[in-house]
Amino acid sequence: MARNVAVIGTGRIGGTLGRAFARAGHQVTFGTRGPADGTAAGDSGATEATIPGALAGADIVVLTVPGPAVAGLIAENTAALTGKLIIDATNKIGGDGPANCHQDVAAVPGARYARAFNSLGVENLADPHFGTETADMIYSAPEADRQPLEDLIRAVGLRPVYAGDGAQEVVDGVLRLWFALAIGQRRGRHLAFRVLDDTGSS
Repeated sequence: MARNVAVIGTGRIGGTLGRAFARAGHQVTFGTRGPADGTAAGDSGATEATIPGALAGADIVVLTVPGPAVAGLIAENTAALTGKLIIDATNKIGGDGPANCHQDVAAVPGARYARAFNSLGVENLADPHFGTETADMIYSAPEADRQPLEDLIRAVGLRPVYAGDGAQEVVDGVLRLWFALAIGQRRGRHLAFRVLDDTGSS
């Protein structure tokens, strides 16, 4: 099922995600504070607009702006975010930890908070394949929002693995592990994870 998605932010993470969503058939609008020059959309079929313009028609909002900018963005656009599924792909490094944007989203009436796309380097979003294996994206979301989120995870080429509702700290543990191995142990940024069990399910 095609989803109507606003990707707020046009940097490497936002651009990579939004173009992948669009190429998989989802309706994607990039929200940008700068001029809508088509750079983020490229040839993917996505469009670009102001942030209010992108939010107006979206059912799902993916936040890819710098983590410290989230509170201000939500305060400026609370009405437009009301009732939407908000996927937090941002990281606040330091302070209270990377997953504290859920507190800002909680102030939006009827909004549902999901945590995904933050725990791997952009290299893995652009290329999630390792030989014959596909990397996992471990995510948190309300049970009722699993399907739309898994549609977007698969659009990027990743395999969705559900950690539960309100499990953003679990997802952020994956982020910390990724940093420890990819950066701390210098194993390289094209590094990801795969969950294995006896059922073969995710």
